[in-house]
Amino acid sequence: MDVLTHAEVRAREQVNTFMVKVYNWMAAGLAITGAIAMYVASSETMLRHLVTHSFLFFGLIILELVIVVALAGFVRRMSGMTASAVFILYSALNGITLSTIFLIYARAAIATTFFITAGTFAACSFYGMVTKRDLTSWGGFLFMGLIGVIIASVVNMFVRSSGLSLAISYIGVFVFIGLTAYDTQKLKALALSRPAEIDTDTEQRGAIVGALILYLDFINLFLLLLRIFGGSRE
Repeated sequence: MDVLTHAEVRAREQVNTFMVKVYNWMAAGLAITGAIAMYVASSETMLRHLVTHSFLFFGLIILELVIVVALAGFVRRMSGMTASAVFILYSALNGITLSTIFLIYARAAIATTFFITAGTFAACSFYGMVTKRDLTSWGGFLFMGLIGVIIASVVNMFVRSSGLSLAISYIGVFVFIGLTAYDTQKLKALALSRPAEIDTDTEQRGAIVGALILYLDFINLFLLLLRIFGGSRE
């Protein structure tokens, strides 16, 4: 039986403390997104307004992109409280735009796919936490795969091929499965590289950025799996 040194115990505690904060904030973001999406979808007036006013819908998407870029790029200039508020705002806005999936898929299919996503995400993130294999080499491959999925998705907006859409979904699922494990290991390495004594504000900002990264992995994986398993409302 291996006996851990004091330094190894401290390192594990440091990683566990940081990752618990990351997962808690990620879960909070998903809860906010889900609650807002269901609330908007339950109101025929709000949903119709969102769908019929395309400038509003795409304006919200652009605002979400701006928030992600701002949070990822300028988080060091923010206080922990500000970063938390921005993340909550992003989660709420994403809930508004994601409410439109209730027009396409049945609630039962959405719920089922959510649990499939949760299980898949948990397994991949757990692998990223415990594996001794260095996943750094995956980064470039996964990034190229992500760029390919984005380009193919844009092309398919004009081609409108159901076969290509399905292929993009399957490839995208594998990309985000890999990204979940890769990002988790990267966050673990970040936690280990931090000083043992770190101020609360810096710790909070780091947890928010980590939560955003895993939140995006989860949401994209969910949407791709929904396209595969969701069917339609009919």
